[in-house]
Amino acid sequence: MGAQWKQKGREISALKRGQLFGKLTKEIVVAVKQGGADPDSNARLHAALETARKHSVPRDTIERALKKGAGQTGESVSYELVTYEGFAPGKVPVIVECLTDNRNRTAPEIRELFKGGHMGTPGSVAWMFEHVGLVEAHHATAGQDLEAVAIEAGAQNVEALVSEDVPEGRAGARFYCDRADVNGVSQALKKAGWTVTTAEMSYVAKNAVDVPAGQRAEVEAFLTAIDEHDDVHRLYTAMK
Repeated sequence: MGAQWKQKGREISALKRGQLFGKLTKEIVVAVKQGGADPDSNARLHAALETARKHSVPRDTIERALKKGAGQTGESVSYELVTYEGFAPGKVPVIVECLTDNRNRTAPEIRELFKGGHMGTPGSVAWMFEHVGLVEAHHATAGQDLEAVAIEAGAQNVEALVSEDVPEGRAGARFYCDRADVNGVSQALKKAGWTVTTAEMSYVAKNAVDVPAGQRAEVEAFLTAIDEHDDVHRLYTAMK
């Protein structure tokens, strides 16, 4: 479906864990700056905290990120969202979102990583994706009518979600909505007893690219290298 690129099946070393913690806390900082420090009224922050806790980010690290985002540490925080587009090997469309405090540092580094594929100009592949609101959640009651749940919450589309993010025995779902409705859909689901784990703007591929088995390892290595860059926040691909 062209959802956010997620690495699977890798052990995370101390260095990788530190890098992951850095990205998760950066998301908390940005979520607080944009929507306030109350997770009950800030869906993005609620989801960021859920993810941070799932990955065992220390409580004091989370608290520092909350205070930093709220401007309580005296630090000047200014992250800019910068989007890059292009193709991975095999002509797989890719959209890279970076959160950076220095565009002049990030741009050439991302460009260097794209040498394995092809970095395009703004709009070069965005037309191949739908820019939507995305909410992922799970519920204790399995076998629910997901379409009815989506309509009640204000989402336009829904699909069953089976992943490591859904605890065994619970119903998981991915809800798609207008970008402006992410917070409203998240709040409606929470009131209905759903646990929201993701609440964000997302790019969903209109048509997925089928990568030949012989080239898949090359494409995955390319995507992993980009995903591991410290400033890369989210990575979307049209790979099937």
